[in-house]
Parts: sequence; structure tokens; C-alpha cells
Amino acid sequence: MVTGGTFGPAAAAPMATTPITDHCPYRVGTPPPVDESEVVAPGSPTPTPLPVPATSVGGEQLAHCGVVADPIAGPIPPALTSAGWLVADLDSGAVLAAKDPHGRYRPASTIKVLLALVVLDELDLDAVITPTVAEWSTEGDSCGMGPGGHYSNRDLLTGLLVVSGNDCANALARQLGGVEETLAKMNAKAQALGALDTRAASPSGLDAPGMSSSPYDLAVIFREAMTDTTFQSIVALESYRFPGYPKRPDVPGDKDHPAYLMQTSNHLLLEGYPGMIGGKTGYTDDARKTYVGVTERDGRRILVVEMFGLTVGTNSYWDQTKALFDYGFRSPANVEIGTLTTPVADSAATGTRTSTPTTTPTASPRTVTATGPDHPAGWSVRILIGLVAALVAVLLALLAIRLFAKR
Repeated sequence: MVTGGTFGPAAAAPMATTPITDHCPYRVGTPPPVDESEVVAPGSPTPTPLPVPATSVGGEQLAHCGVVADPIAGPIPPALTSAGWLVADLDSGAVLAAKDPHGRYRPASTIKVLLALVVLDELDLDAVITPTVAEWSTEGDSCGMGPGGHYSNRDLLTGLLVVSGNDCANALARQLGGVEETLAKMNAKAQALGALDTRAASPSGLDAPGMSSSPYDLAVIFREAMTDTTFQSIVALESYRFPGYPKRPDVPGDKDHPAYLMQTSNHLLLEGYPGMIGGKTGYTDDARKTYVGVTERDGRRILVVEMFGLTVGTNSYWDQTKALFDYGFRSPANVEIGTLTTPVADSAATGTRTSTPTTTPTASPRTVTATGPDHPAGWSVRILIGLVAALVAVLLALLAIRLFAKR
């Protein structure tokens, strides 16, 4: 079973603490699927894994697959169930802490942010369409489109981001040239942003062969989207009145379907979490829970990404998200273990967006790499132990020389 952008059922899970990824199990490919959603159709080629860049995008510290953090920011929140996550300063692009930042995981509906970027580049948001049967009957989370309904692209984009409508995703893809053309455009946009772990295999984020992203890439993609004022306004919506559609002649006794008030799937926005600007949820059986969002406090905007996680018992995924946001705001302004790719406007006239990938190591001398699921062991500690051992060796050598001289 698959769903769309909501966080799905709080199913039992084999792990209640952060999975250990220090051995880089997902450097090349995503975790094994749990259903048949990624079975390749007969006669179709099996997608090969994306190449792993020779140099870690964003800085050499981000090549690590365990937790990477600066000790001056304090301890990492405990019992995070996501295999990969990232905390960054949205405005400066500084990565504050991460776990398996370039690990490859399925994005689920968070990939809709990438689709939104293509839509904002290419489609007239005031244009109106009527959906096809295939679109209004799409699997998973839905905006609630219906036969004979009329929807502007602004309605579709809003439904895509607010309730994660897969029907809206497919209707937008049709206008972009069809599914294959849309995927080509989404993947070209990811490459242009330096999101080299990302391959969209479905416009909606439903699992499909070859689907891949990473905590780092989702942060880069969402950061780019936040440069667009239309995107900002949509992800900040708690609700939106989505158009209805007329009664269906093929359904006896059917009545007109009026517009309805859809509510965001971003629970932090609904509950009034302090400073929440907006975010995007995702869930499929193979991807588990995914999330990307931004919160602002005292003029500082913190971005959080989580991938391949779960709610386990009373350990809510939303509580884990809050803990990561709080960690980000506690981090001193000079903390930086890497950098997100920087969006650069090509031309004020065209409004197009590109980016320059940052591959220069950016880690400060304090930066440490954690090797356990919850309790980091820093390089600074290792260096100190090594210096003490060396000093002891020198003292023993001097003592031996003095004893030999007395003989």
C-alpha cells in the first residue's frame, strides 16, 4: 500500500532509535523496497544507480555517513528514527548538523517541491484546465478533482503543496508535456541545482524504479523554492478553498460537488509551532516518513530535512522534527559543517534560477564526526587522546635514557 504526502499510519517498527549508517549502506542506492511498487515493467530497462560524485557536494565533512556535528552546538537530539537528516541555516546556506547527508533515500511527496519549481518556471498559473479520467482517479492522496471540474494551475499547484494531491501532480505534468517530459525537466532542474543524488521517477513522489534523493538535495531544492514568493505564500497556507465539480451523470442521484476547505498536511503549521513558515510532508511504504520545512525565530530561518523515519510508540515524528528545529536555533551563528548550493539568478529579465554547487571543504576546526546512533565520539577527543599517548611515550623514553646512563 502507498499513500501520498501525509505521514501515513504509525505502524510498528523494528527500530526505536536512530539507525546506524556509519558504514554508508545507502551511498549508492536506496534501502530495499518492501513492496512491488518499484518492479520494472517487462521489457523496460532497470535504472542504474546515479554516479557518486568524486568530491562531496557541499564540503568534505558531508561525505561522512554518520552524524556530523559541531560540539559547541550541544548534543544531538536523542532517538531520531530517520536514517538521514539535515539541519541548515536557510539564508546563509550553512549546514549546522547532518546524518548521512548524501545517503540516497526515496523522497516520497517531498519531490513535489521539485515539480513545483518546474511549474513556476513554465506554466501560467491563471490558465484553467479540465482533468482527465486518469488524473481525477489517481492513486493516493488527492486534491479532490472531479469530472467536469475547472481548475486553474494556481489551484493545482496549491493542492499539490497543501494536501499533496497526486491528481494535481498528474494534471500539471500533462501540461508540462506528459510524465516523461516532466520527469526530464525535474531531473534537469535537480542537476542544475547541484542535487546530484536526486532522480525523480514519478511526478507525485509515488515509488517508482530509480527514485532517489538525499537530505542534502531536499534541503537545496526547498531552499531554491523559498526564493519564489508564490511558493512561499502557498506553503504558508493552513487551508485553501479548492473548487468543486458538477454532479456526475454516470452516478444515479449524484449532486453537485461544492468547493471544500482543504487543510495542510504540515501538522506543525496547524498546531501553531512557533515560527513555522511552511514545509512538505511525504510518506510511502518504501520511503517511510519524509519531511522538509522551514521555521523562523528572531530573524533566523532554520531548515530541517528528515528521510526514512517513523513514529514509534510515543516517539512522534513531529516531536522529532521539533527537536531538530530547536537544535538548529540553539546552534551558534558560526557553526558550519558544510554549505548548501547557492542559487544565483541568471537574469533579472528572464527570472530563471540556476545554482553553483559548492564543493570546497567548509568544516571549522571544531567540527566532529559522530560514529554511533545517538552519542557522537568527536575527532577532537581522538586527537587529544593521541597527544596524551605521545607525551607519555616521550616521558617513558627520557626515563629509560636516564636509567641507562646511570648504569
